[in-house]
Amino acid sequence: MNNSQKNNITQFKGYVTRNDREKRQGHKGAVIWFTGLSASGKSTLAHHLEKRLYDMGYMTYVFDGDNVRHGLCCDLDFSDAGRSENVRRIGEMTKLFLDAGIMAIAAFIAPSKTDREKIKKLIGEKRFIEVFVDCPLNVCIMRDPKGLYKKALAGGINDFTGVSGKYDPPATPHITIKSHEEEVGSAVSRLIDLMEERGLIKKKTHLDNNPVIQNTV
Repeated sequence: MNNSQKNNITQFKGYVTRNDREKRQGHKGAVIWFTGLSASGKSTLAHHLEKRLYDMGYMTYVFDGDNVRHGLCCDLDFSDAGRSENVRRIGEMTKLFLDAGIMAIAAFIAPSKTDREKIKKLIGEKRFIEVFVDCPLNVCIMRDPKGLYKKALAGGINDFTGVSGKYDPPATPHITIKSHEEEVGSAVSRLIDLMEERGLIKKKTHLDNNPVIQNTV
């Protein structure tokens, strides 16, 4: 879109605000962004967090990398430019869900620190939590549930993050989860505690009798 086309677009502000929606729903909207290598456990953690929040009465939605590639971003490749555009689109989508007062949970490799910083700026520090799922490459390769590492190591996939593609680990994530060491239930509980500390959810609302998931991601 060129500048003249952009000048013809006016953003309309509706009559129902984010605050109105949050008051009716009884909670704030937020974006929880999981980043890490393929097979590090991002999706598993994201969906378990969603289930815990849902059981607590919060409106939630998970944006999963593979699922989004089937629809919203099906036209994008895995080049650096394609990956950046993929992350940009998801960032804009999570912002809309934030405006709707929903807990938007994103699980994407998002290998570029620059791209992640743009998302953080777009959402705003107060409503954004960056979760670094820190799992060693050799563990991710050993898990390899989709067989992608095997293909990449054999030269069948170009620019595969962690093998032939670069990954920028977050320097100062809000929370780090070593998914090869920590149980899922424990990790989710720490995330809930952090969200309470940040004022994104009410304190002492989660059930103490939540079953602990006795396995790492």
